Parts: sequence; structure tokens; C-alpha cells
Amino acid sequence: MEDDLIETAKNALQKADEMNVSFYLPVDAVAADKFDNDANTKICKAGEIPGGWMGLDIGPETIQTFSDVIENSATILWNGPMGVFEMDNFAKGTIEIAQAIARSTAKGAYSLVGGGDSVAAVNKYKLQNAVSYVSTGGGAMLEFLEGKTLPGVAAIEG
Repeated sequence: MEDDLIETAKNALQKADEMNVSFYLPVDAVAADKFDNDANTKICKAGEIPGGWMGLDIGPETIQTFSDVIENSATILWNGPMGVFEMDNFAKGTIEIAQAIARSTAKGAYSLVGGGDSVAAVNKYKLQNAVSYVSTGGGAMLEFLEGKTLPGVAAIEG
């Protein structure tokens, strides 16, 4: 959690509510007592991770909810893994979400995966050909979607 972005998050939730847009947040997490693949782990409700522990992956309820939403979506933008997928014990959320995106794409959804970690995840699980498009420029992709002018695009448009 980034304390300096709490107001930004609250504003996003409020705007979504005003626009009648569903906003999904994790309801549970895989918590660990240290940042290590062999750490002690337990499933915790969101907001109830014990002191000294950390959330390193989304939990099973969140995986199910997110997968259901993804599989019923026509357009999917994925930027960022669900957990510390580089460690096998914290990769399940990322694997399951990547597979849900692939299933939805196979049913006709358009899926855009952007950003280095997301690209690494789809490559690791050999799903790069199961999504519509993979962009290595995740930050630039998000800025473009925000409507910002990208210097490289501006130079080409001249």
C-alpha cells in the first residue's frame, strides 16, 4: 500500500460509483510471514493481514471473482501481476488470471497485456499467443489510454 495514494484510490472508487461502474478489489490474500518462497502462509481476508505478515498473492475468493468478471468481459486490459509470481508459492493468482484472460480471448474478447511484469508472466506460462496483444511499454500504454501525448507518437505524427 502506498499511503500517498490513498486519496487517489478513494477518488477512483467514488468516481466509479458515480458512473455506476463496477470496481473490484481483492477480498482475500495469501499472506506470508516473510518475503520468501518457503515462508509460512495463510489465507486472510483483505484488511486482516496480521502485523509483520505481508500479502504476496490474491486469495481463492478473489481469484474466482476476478476470473468470473474476466470471462464475461469483451475487452480486457491487464497491467500487473496478482502477486509475487516469480515465487511458485505466490504465483497461483497470476496464473489463474492469465488463464482466465486466455479463455476469454478464445471466446472472442480483446485482451491487451501491458508492462514488463505482465509480459513476463504471460511468457512464463506460455500464454503470449493466447491473448490479443502484448505491449512491453506498460507505463506508456497507460498514459496513452489516459489521453496523454506520447513523445514518440508526437514525433511520428510530426
